[in-house]
Amino acid sequence: MIRKVLLKDAPNIQRINKLSLGYDYPITAATQQLQQLLSEPQHHLLLAAVDDDDQLIGYVHAEVYLETYAPKLFNVLALAVDQDSRGQGLGKALMIALVGKASEFQVHGIRLNSGSERTAAHQFYEHLGYTTTKMQKRFFLELP
Repeated sequence: MIRKVLLKDAPNIQRINKLSLGYDYPITAATQQLQQLLSEPQHHLLLAAVDDDDQLIGYVHAEVYLETYAPKLFNVLALAVDQDSRGQGLGKALMIALVGKASEFQVHGIRLNSGSERTAAHQFYEHLGYTTTKMQKRFFLELP
């Protein structure tokens, strides 16, 4: 079952982020930020859940990406599936559901970034029809 993320899903999202993506962000902060994301119409969070108990097993988070140099796109910020549930088509189902939202939000494509070390993810995206358009470095400035 694919449905919209709800605030009650925060603990499961935090768990999947920690175990599947390696991001151990505190649950209190994750919950607060999820609440804000759910209130902002440019953010779209969908989840895959087990039908019988509504247990979250994966999610995708995309935002509307708008620039002065390109058409409006979805930018995938996160795609994660519980390690024990991989290989069952859940990530594919989430990405297909996101494609289904494209016309609703009048986006012309979906873009995403994936760390250079995530080679299995790269193969997954290529299998879905995504192509590499450029290589880049990410820079960060931590503010006090």
